[in-house]
Amino acid sequence: MDINQLVRKNVQKLTPYQSARRIGGKGNVWLNANEYPIAPHYELSQQTLNRYPEPQPENVIKGYAEYAGVTPEQIIVSRGADEAIELLMRAFCEPGQDSILYCPPTYGMYQVSAETLGIDTKKVPTNKDWQLDLKGIQNNLDQVKLIYVCTPNNPTGNLINHEDLKTLLAIAKDRALVVIDEAYIEFSPQSSVVTWLADYPHLVILRTLSKAFALAGLRCGFTIANKPIIDALQKVIAPYPLAVPVADIAGQALSKEGIKNMQLHVVNMNNQKEKFTKELLQLSVVEQVYPSASNYLCVKFQDGKDVFNSLWNKGIILRDQSKSTGTNNMIRITIGTQAECEAVISALKAIE
Repeated sequence: MDINQLVRKNVQKLTPYQSARRIGGKGNVWLNANEYPIAPHYELSQQTLNRYPEPQPENVIKGYAEYAGVTPEQIIVSRGADEAIELLMRAFCEPGQDSILYCPPTYGMYQVSAETLGIDTKKVPTNKDWQLDLKGIQNNLDQVKLIYVCTPNNPTGNLINHEDLKTLLAIAKDRALVVIDEAYIEFSPQSSVVTWLADYPHLVILRTLSKAFALAGLRCGFTIANKPIIDALQKVIAPYPLAVPVADIAGQALSKEGIKNMQLHVVNMNNQKEKFTKELLQLSVVEQVYPSASNYLCVKFQDGKDVFNSLWNKGIILRDQSKSTGTNNMIRITIGTQAECEAVISALKAIE
């Protein structure tokens, strides 16, 4: 029996998201997944593993609401922001009828989630400066229910202009939800649009503990929106999205001490990023280092393929972004420890 004959046709055609772990590699310097390079230490305080967890853990919801400056009824917690991306599609898009719109180069899961659910996608590439093509978006809004915008954008690292976001919200009014993915916002907190929720009922914001909170392995994300949107998501989310240990550690991370530690992570990371950028710019193999408001750099090399392969063979695992950015020589490099960044610089000097 050919099991593939039973698989949904759209899934048969689907190319899965090529995550850092799926791509693999054998190395000791991992700078390809935008993770914080040092693991935080937590001790489990809850031992009630014989019981199902709360559907929406109260301490986590309250903690994040206080941190984000919103009310608990404006938040739903999920298995990472990746689940939130899909929950919005499940709640608002009719398969085979509605579409989502996104603006590459950007995070690949918007497309993969839509294709998995049988929802059409519309791509409106960003301009040369990686800002929104507002006219292109406006011309492609028919049947669009969700517009995904990542800022700071992955993989480019740039912020999307606030005035453009306001224009986008005006364009989408009474037509679609505008989903602002703020996975990396802690590295540029002044750029958050969370204070806009009162003015834009169709605004949705995605957040995560994976990046600045250094908890990528926890899989804990948040959707922030006005209550009618949250109520719709509550109808389609799994009954127990967060395991007891996940909620336990997430609650600790959102304590005053946990947030203070996260903010220290951000200061250290931004300082390391500035130093790393200066060192990269001194190398002849580097053509350009793009400004970044995140915990990674998008770097254009003279010969990106050679650089990527050379460092890969030395156990330094980076992220080739040539296909997603449309530039053959583009590589994304997560900001690691000082020792890891020095290893990259030394390997690049050897290529020179």
